[in-house]
Amino acid sequence: MMEMQHQESVGRWDGLGSRDACSRAEAMEFIRQEVMRKVEAIGPIKAATSSSPAPGSSPNSDLNDILVHLLMLSRRCPFEDVRGRCSQLLRDIQDLGIRIPRPLGSGPSRFIPEKEILQVSKVDARTQAIFEDAFAALHRLDNISLVMSFHPQYLESFLRTQHYLLQMDGPLPLHYRHYICIMAAARHQCSYLVNLHVNDFLQVGGNTKWLNGLNEAPQKLQQLGEINKILAHRPWLLTKEHIERLLKAEEHSWSLAELIHAVVLLTHYHSLSSFTFGCGIMPEITCDGGHTFRPPSVSQYCVCDIANGNGHANHHDDLLGDQEMCGEVEELMERMKQLQECRDDEEASQEEMATRFEREKTESMLVVTSEDEECVPSRDISRHFEDTSYGYQDFSRRGEQVPTFRAQDYSWEDHGFSLVNRLYPDVGQMLDEKFQMAYNLTYNTMATHKDVDTSMLRRAIWNYIHCMFGIRYDDYDYGEINQLLDRSFKIYIKTMVCSPEKTTKRMYESFWRQFQHSEKVHVNLLLMEARMQAELLYALRAITRYMT
Repeated sequence: MMEMQHQESVGRWDGLGSRDACSRAEAMEFIRQEVMRKVEAIGPIKAATSSSPAPGSSPNSDLNDILVHLLMLSRRCPFEDVRGRCSQLLRDIQDLGIRIPRPLGSGPSRFIPEKEILQVSKVDARTQAIFEDAFAALHRLDNISLVMSFHPQYLESFLRTQHYLLQMDGPLPLHYRHYICIMAAARHQCSYLVNLHVNDFLQVGGNTKWLNGLNEAPQKLQQLGEINKILAHRPWLLTKEHIERLLKAEEHSWSLAELIHAVVLLTHYHSLSSFTFGCGIMPEITCDGGHTFRPPSVSQYCVCDIANGNGHANHHDDLLGDQEMCGEVEELMERMKQLQECRDDEEASQEEMATRFEREKTESMLVVTSEDEECVPSRDISRHFEDTSYGYQDFSRRGEQVPTFRAQDYSWEDHGFSLVNRLYPDVGQMLDEKFQMAYNLTYNTMATHKDVDTSMLRRAIWNYIHCMFGIRYDDYDYGEINQLLDRSFKIYIKTMVCSPEKTTKRMYESFWRQFQHSEKVHVNLLLMEARMQAELLYALRAITRYMT
């Protein structure tokens, strides 16, 4: 009986994602009655204590979870009627003497002012449809989607791919998928993604014991730990022997289709960790750090705002900085024009092109990531992976080099795409569309300038990331990279791609100071997709070598 009531209750919350207004109203009324019953059973709570009660420590902890969910819906649900009714219900509950939660921080990002990010209530018809689809599938509209909504075309492709990987028919069971997401995000200490997928893992019936640490998970998942760490930090070290060990582990062995699914999830969530840190994504309202039951301070100014730098003027309002940076965009456009003229005048020899690639690859090793401070993972995160000291390192310091991977010997278009599509149907196509979308996305603008061909700049960014991973395109002149990407930009790229947990707000602000936030988010999409493709190429090449 209790189980049936629970299923009915869950069904009513899911009903808030219906496109039918009557169904939403019916679900909302059921929820209102259920919440009011719980409120009456508890009675008014006296004046606020200095801190929130620990989860599960009091009879109203279940009610607190519901109130936090209502707060999220009042801010994030794409349906105006649901937002309004949830806000009203929270006010009614507050009037009865019950303390209600409030969001912490200011908006989805620590780096981008909330007023510049699309408001759920003020979107065009296309973005509204994307938001509604996402909400119907996940029962939430997360901060990553809100920041990506600067670029609706890309967001649509991203959400379609992610939904397929996590929720549609595929080789791996649902709880395995979310556990692999946790393992991948934990390698970069990305608590935002870890928390999100811990919740999803439990929702699909995952075993809570597995969350105590990787050593509590099945042997099959533990064996994935080795390729998880190599792909995340040094993908060029992955060999066919690593693949063979997974496919021939007797009763714990992986099938090829399962392994492709796992590899796509690992690379997706390693690179999504880069995007999360690169955009300063804030915790979700429903997660730790996203809300509080404490009353606001007298000044309505939250300490966390100061810590996050949200109390300071945004870098676009920094007049002195703007004067210093005046002409940055024009200089970059001039260099692009000169490079185009040089291309037309003369073409470097193959030997010279190879030399320029090796020089750029060696130089990229010498770019120092952020302030080079050590990030020690918390026990909460590190339990989801082994060998916590294993990370990206500058191999040139030890006289090592990243070997060169020639794209014409193994490329996504000619080799990787078909292998993925053969073993995990439709996913190769979806990934290809997502890569193309990020690479080709353009509005033909640079800051305030219109009708600008940015293809040269986009290609330089993409190829620089692949160059850091040792991947070389024979037809590209790597001399262009130094002309187009300045030092502060290179530091940002390397940190976000190789050690994203070290990305700071200052680094985000220090590159391309005259550009719009939407343009910087576009850069982060390019970095994320180029990184994912680079990791995938190494994994798929190792699988191909095993198969042949």
